[in-house]
Amino acid sequence: QVQLVESGGGLVQAGGSLRVSCAASGLTFSSYTMGWFRQAPGKEREFVSAIRWSGGITYYADSVKGRFTISRDNAKNTVDLQMNGLKAEDTAVYYCAAALFMWDNRRHTTPPYKYWGQGTQVTVSS
Repeated sequence: QVQLVESGGGLVQAGGSLRVSCAASGLTFSSYTMGWFRQAPGKEREFVSAIRWSGGITYYADSVKGRFTISRDNAKNTVDLQMNGLKAEDTAVYYCAAALFMWDNRRHTTPPYKYWGQGTQVTVSS
């Protein structure tokens, strides 16, 4: 049974930093592109960042580029999202997701990601 479990969310002031993590189990982690998405109240789920299954290749939404950094540890089956310079508009539930051997122009969309975590709340106060 595949499980993705996010952790590390919380409340932070604008301009602050937060690191969210995702622990994966039940899948061959090193074969999956891992993505982070977020969903704010009343809005659609949107792409934040993705990291290829190997090679450390990353991709970011324009809204977070230069502020967020995605990383993974294939030995520990974890993927992290370091968020710096947080803004009120970053407030959302953050989800990690897994897509098998996917790295193409769909990487910012939800359909290729087969497995999803339950999400962790990130709240940025202004």
